[in-house]
Amino acid sequence: MRWTIKPKPEPSKVKHLSQALQVEEAIASLLLQRGIETYEEAKHFFRPSLDELHDPFLMKDMDRAVERIEKAIANGENILVFGDYDVDGTTSVALMSSYLKTRTEAVATYIPDRYEEGYGVSIKGIDFAHDNDFSLIIALDCGIKAIDKVAYAKEKGIEFIICDHHRPGSILPDAVAILDPKRDDCSYPYDELCGCGVGFKLVQALASRDGKSVEDLTEYLDLVATAIGADIVPITGENRTLAYFGLQVINGNPRAGIKAIINQTKKTELTITDVVFIVAPRINAAGRMKHGNHAVTLLTEENEELAKTYALQIEQFNTDRKEADQQITQEALLQIEEFKEQERFTSVVYHESWHKGVIGIVASRLIETYYRPTLVFTKSGDRLAASARSVSGFDVYNALEACSAHIEQFGGHKYAAGLTLKFENYDAFKQAFEDEVSKTIDKALLTPEIRVDMPIDFKHITPKFYRILKQFAPFGPGNMAPIFMTENLQDTGYGKCVGGDDKHLRITAKQGNSDKIVGIGFNLGNKCDVITDKKLFKAVYSIDENHWQGNVSLQLKLRDIRP
Repeated sequence: MRWTIKPKPEPSKVKHLSQALQVEEAIASLLLQRGIETYEEAKHFFRPSLDELHDPFLMKDMDRAVERIEKAIANGENILVFGDYDVDGTTSVALMSSYLKTRTEAVATYIPDRYEEGYGVSIKGIDFAHDNDFSLIIALDCGIKAIDKVAYAKEKGIEFIICDHHRPGSILPDAVAILDPKRDDCSYPYDELCGCGVGFKLVQALASRDGKSVEDLTEYLDLVATAIGADIVPITGENRTLAYFGLQVINGNPRAGIKAIINQTKKTELTITDVVFIVAPRINAAGRMKHGNHAVTLLTEENEELAKTYALQIEQFNTDRKEADQQITQEALLQIEEFKEQERFTSVVYHESWHKGVIGIVASRLIETYYRPTLVFTKSGDRLAASARSVSGFDVYNALEACSAHIEQFGGHKYAAGLTLKFENYDAFKQAFEDEVSKTIDKALLTPEIRVDMPIDFKHITPKFYRILKQFAPFGPGNMAPIFMTENLQDTGYGKCVGGDDKHLRITAKQGNSDKIVGIGFNLGNKCDVITDKKLFKAVYSIDENHWQGNVSLQLKLRDIRP
C-alpha cells in the first residue's frame, strides 16, 4: 500500500475556521480539505436542507419532458417506464412508476432481461410497447446512446423521454426530451447525479406543477439513497443532500420492500456503507440471477407480508449469486496465475460458461488481488460480453474508447463499464487494451493507495471528536470517512491474529502514556509480526464505534500498519 498524506490546509484558514465554528483545528482541517471554508458552508455541510436542491427546470429539456408527460396523462395515453436491471435502474423504475401511478392508472414497467436483451433500451422492449399500445416510453439509467432503438420506436409511433447519467456520444437519440446532466449543452449546476437521481428531478419537476414541494416527495428518497450508494457516485453537493435525507427515510420509515430486506439482517441503523453492502447486493441479485422485475416488484409492493415473501425470494437469489461469484473468482484467479510471470498492466480473463450476472463483481474481486484495470468476459449469445472495473485514478472508459475499433458496443463510467464484441475480435482487443493501458497509466496507480487526511495523536481521539466526525457522514466518493495516521504506537501485549486462518489482526495499542485503544484490521493477519515484542509501529485507520454487550467504545478500523 502507498500511504499518501494529503497537503495541510493553510494554517491561517485552519485557525479562522476553528474559531468561527468553535471546534478543534483537526476538525477545521478536515473541513477545509473538503472545500468548506466558511461558517455558512459548514452549516450547510453539517445540516443539509432539502431547500438546497436545485430547481429541476435548470436541467436541459426538463420543460419538454414535463409537458409531454402531462399531455400523456391528460389524454389517457399508456406510459411505459423502462429501466436497466441493476440497482440504479430498478430503483429508478420503482420511483417513477410509483409516482406516476398517483397521477394515472395507465402506467406499466419494463426491465430488459439481462441475458436475452442485454443492457439498455431493447428492440424487444419497444415491440412490447407497440404490441400493448404504449405511446410514450420513459427510459431511466439508460438510453443516452440508443440512437437506432429510439429511431425504431419512432417508426412505430412511440416517443421517448430519456433520463440518463452516462456520458453521451457525439450524436444524441431523437427523443422528445433527454435529461442528462453530462450533456455538453446542459448547464445544470450538478452533473454527478445517478440515474435514479435524474428520475427524482423529473418527479420533482412534475410534482411542482401539481403544487407539491420537495418535502412532499421524501417517501421516494429511500430509493434515491440506495441508488446513490450502489452506483458509487460522489457523495457531494446534491447527492449528499439526497443521501442524507434518504438515509433518514431508510432508518425511519422505509418502503415495505426495503424494510423487509433490513429485517432479514441484524442491523438497526444503516449507514450508506450498510446500504451498499446489505441492501444493494440483494436488489442487484434479482437482475443478476433471475430477472430485474423481481426487484421492481419488491420495491413497489405496499403490503408488508407480500414484501416479506418477495424479500425471502431475493435472499435466495443473493445466496446463489455469492456461490457463483466465489467459484468464478477462483477460476479467474487461476487464469491470471498462468500468465503471472509476464509483466502486464491489465487483467483480462474469459470463460464461456461464466455467469453473466456476476462478472462485474468478479472483476472487482480480481482487483483486490491483482491491482490492475480488469475485464471479465463471458459468452452472451453469439457475442462476448464483459464487465470492466478500474483502479483508483485511471479512466477505464477512455481506455475502452481508444480500443473501440475492436468493440461492438460499450458504455459506462470512469471506473466501471460494460462492453460487447465479436468472438474473433477478442485477442486483438485484449492486446489493444493492454497496449493502451500500459501507454497511458501512471505506474504508481498500480499500487493501492491509502489517502491519509492527517497525522494525529491518540490524545485527540475523544468521544467529542468522534461525535463531530460522525456528522461528516454520509461518506462516499468525494467525502470519504477521514483516515488518520499515528506513529510511535506499541501493542500492550494483547495483540493477536483472529478469524478463520488468522486472517485478521486485533490490537490493543497505546502511544506513550495515552489511553489504550483497540484496533481491528481486516485481512491484516499477515502483519502480526509488526506488533509483537512491543515493537514500535505506525498505523493508518479510520475511527468507529464498537458495540459489545451493551457497552459502546471507540475503536480503530485499521487500514494498514508498518514498523
